[in-house]
Amino acid sequence: MKLWNGRFSKDMSGVAEAWAASVEFDKRLYREDIAGSIAHCRMLVKQNIISEADASLIEAGLHGILNDIEAGSVTFTPETEDIHMSIEALLTERIGEAGKRLHTARSRNDQVATDTRLYLKEEILHTVGAIKKLCDLLLTLAESHTETVMPGYTHLQHAQPVSFAFHLMAYYNMFGRDAERFWNCYERTDYLPLGAGALSGVGYDTDRAFLADELDFAHICDNAMDAVSDRDFLIEYISSASICMMHLSRFCEELILWSSAEFAFIEQDDAYSTGSSIMPQKKNPDIAELIRGKTGRVYGDLITILTVMKGLPLAYNKDMQEDKLPLFDAVDTLKGCLAIFTEMLASVKVRKDRMAEAAKTGFMNATDAADYLAAKGVPFRECHEIIGKLVLHCIEKNTVIEDLTLTELQTFSDKFAQDIHEKLTPLACMNAKQSEGSTAVRRVKEQIERAKSAKRR
Repeated sequence: MKLWNGRFSKDMSGVAEAWAASVEFDKRLYREDIAGSIAHCRMLVKQNIISEADASLIEAGLHGILNDIEAGSVTFTPETEDIHMSIEALLTERIGEAGKRLHTARSRNDQVATDTRLYLKEEILHTVGAIKKLCDLLLTLAESHTETVMPGYTHLQHAQPVSFAFHLMAYYNMFGRDAERFWNCYERTDYLPLGAGALSGVGYDTDRAFLADELDFAHICDNAMDAVSDRDFLIEYISSASICMMHLSRFCEELILWSSAEFAFIEQDDAYSTGSSIMPQKKNPDIAELIRGKTGRVYGDLITILTVMKGLPLAYNKDMQEDKLPLFDAVDTLKGCLAIFTEMLASVKVRKDRMAEAAKTGFMNATDAADYLAAKGVPFRECHEIIGKLVLHCIEKNTVIEDLTLTELQTFSDKFAQDIHEKLTPLACMNAKQSEGSTAVRRVKEQIERAKSAKRR
């Protein structure tokens, strides 16, 4: 019999019952549901709402159910609808009348909101831990490549020479912002809804501060209606996950490009590659491609939950049952991608020689040649035009700026002097950048040291 069956004169359709049940996916909240119920039971006895004898039976029964679920000896069925009613039904079956008293002064509305917040708080910690592992790896790699020269790109065209460390530190900063976003999400998730009831509070002298302390919440939801209808914290997690997946996808795109024959900047480890069923020479970057593909999946989770919530009147609506599948999927997908990406990146072989060779092509020292003339007093706009003509000349003659003689260079500007050639090597162009945060070796080392000493949460 349903726990809410008193008002109804006939049973729910079996098809409708099975279709509407959520226990098949929300059963993963069993730990959180039991923890919330134990805290609620302790509060009820503390406030003299239930007896100590009943509370003792309830708490022992809940611990027993927890042990049995984790031992795999509990089977959930659609008849009990969701994890909350499943555990309550099990409890009542095991301890009798006392089990029916547990739901005093609460609703499934505040119960599920509490379970979801408890779950998400824990998962945020796991997510941030995975991001930290990746950031630590990026720092380690960057320290080894401060003088590894590679092309820097805009529009995927050769732009200016940079170090591989500089490129890695750009991603370090991206993932660092991701971690901060998740911490901010944690702060807004750390509010207790339990005690809000269905939407308007409860008619008992409860102690929500006690509940918050028992369940390790920093704050209490201030408005009961908002407490049961709010899913902003959940949306915020999936939004942050989408941004983090976007960063992973961008990095994967570069690894895929760099491992191609046209770039050949890196070689993917065999352990993170696959072959072709017909072409024996192939070594495909499938893991990187899968992460790139799974990014769209997490975006879909975000669109799902935003669409579910966009037209709901206050307070709780059954539509909100659909919040868990996109949340669980985003959590699982992001954590899996972070873990495998970190392993994959650690195994990548960097081909310094090929990067250095590529950094000599594409006239990437053109800006430095213009800066050279500007330092000699030529207005920068004139410098830009002079070097543009110089590049066009080199293209027509199939040569590069640094291979021209001083005499040839001086036909474009008499400001060129004997030191010009040493100023145009890729490493010299890198180190000519003086601004803080630039690709100069000393500036990249500063970035690394700041990152190592930063007190990230």
